[in-house]
This record gives sequence, C-alpha cells and structure tokens, in this order.
Amino acid sequence: MQNTIDWDDAYSNAAYIPDAYKIAAAWPIDAAAFRNHYSNALLDVPYGNSPRQKYDLFMPEKKPIGLAIFIHGGYWLEFDKSSWSQFAEGALQKNWAIMLPSYDLCPHVHISDITKQIGLAITSAALRVKGPIHISGHSAGGHLAFRMGCMNTPLTTSVSTRVQKIVGISGLYDLNPLCKTAMNNDLRITPEEATQESPIFQQPIKHIDFTCAVGSIERPEFIRQSKDMTKMWSKAGTNILYHEEADKHHFNVIDSLKHAESALAKTLYTER
Repeated sequence: MQNTIDWDDAYSNAAYIPDAYKIAAAWPIDAAAFRNHYSNALLDVPYGNSPRQKYDLFMPEKKPIGLAIFIHGGYWLEFDKSSWSQFAEGALQKNWAIMLPSYDLCPHVHISDITKQIGLAITSAALRVKGPIHISGHSAGGHLAFRMGCMNTPLTTSVSTRVQKIVGISGLYDLNPLCKTAMNNDLRITPEEATQESPIFQQPIKHIDFTCAVGSIERPEFIRQSKDMTKMWSKAGTNILYHEEADKHHFNVIDSLKHAESALAKTLYTER
C-alpha cells in the first residue's frame, strides 16, 4: 500500500523547531533596533500603489559595489520588511547597498501578482544604485528570488542583465505540493499558476549564477526542493550550486547573512 504524504506536516516548520515562536518574536525587535542605530537608510520608499508596496534601502558608508536584495518569506501569507532589517548587516559590511521589500499578501493577491511586485521593487531600487545586482530570499522569498532569474522574469532587460547572482535560502521552487496543503485555501494556487510560478519548470537566465542554500536540519521537504532545483537547472547547463548550512533549521538558517565572512554571506556578496 502506498504511503500518503501529509503535506501540511511536510511544510510545517515551527512545530519542529524548539522555541520557534520566541525566535520569530525576536525578529521585529532586532530589526527595529537595527533601524534605530543605522542612519544611512531610505525607509518606506514606495514602488507601487498599495500601502504594502514599499521597501527599505540601506546604504553602506562608502560608494556601494552594487545592489543586494533580501526578500522575506512567510508562505506569501505573513510578515513584511519591518522584521528583517538586521539581516542587512552582512551586505553593508561588504559595502553593498541592500533593499528589503514588502509586498501584498495572499489571499488579497495571487503569487503571480507578488512576483510582479518584486520585479517592480527591484527595478525601482536599481534606479537608485548602480552596479551589479545580487538577489536573495528566504523560504517564499527564495521562490521570489529565483523567479527573477527565470526567462519569464518580470524584470526589464536593462535590469536583468545587471543580475549576477541569485541565492535562494530554504526556497520553494515547486508549488505543486503546496496545492495539497490547507494553506492553499488562502494561496489559491491553480495548476496553471503552479506551472507558471514554479522556477523548477522554467528556463533560467543563463548569465546568472544561482545557489540553493538550505539548513541541514530543516524539514526534509525543504532539503528535497533545494536538491531537486539544483539538479534540474544543472541539467539545463546553468551555473547552480547546492549549499547546506550545518546544524541550521528554517528559522535560523538566515542568521549567517548578518556575518559578512560566513559561507552563506560569501556566496551572496562575493563579486563575480
């Protein structure tokens, strides 16, 4: 008899992380503290019409090497940019400007709408900062980061040609399993959108270097997604690497972004 997969359990992170809710509760506190002491920033820059379509842009002390992006996760259902400012630290240490966008959430919009919004946010920030563009995102943000590197990217040619690296951290690259979760009552992913919005079914932009990063003690489904994404685009001749953060789970795998000399930060912020 074939085993039935409990997809809700497969994508449940907090239930398997000790003190998960304490970790999450600390994010907005740490982010506010970072913004309070870091003065060289443009906050709440609008890039679209809705109240959530805004980004924060943190500038380094010197002329920036280029523009880095960090896109937050939350299954396209939760959070905004205000919980993640502290993760800009590694980029600033390496002399990158870094933009953190908010975006509208499901069920008010579809994931395909969010993809377009992230494209608009990056385009807006790219007008303010010259040089190469390196994009990262965590969880659902990892999906959105990789969507920027697909041939059907929402980015204009003038912006996409500046993108050199994309790093998905615990990313979601195949949306089909999420159609089988209770979350899809709000995500409203159709089979057509699952195909269109899943990077694993898309063709990559060839000049970009990609990394699928994941914590070694995350839920098996996140590790599988990262490995499958790496294998699929490797077959397409893409420069894509699989990177595993030892002893990291879904809620602390991004902590390495705060430290410029960490392996994860080097993957993202080292110039090509």
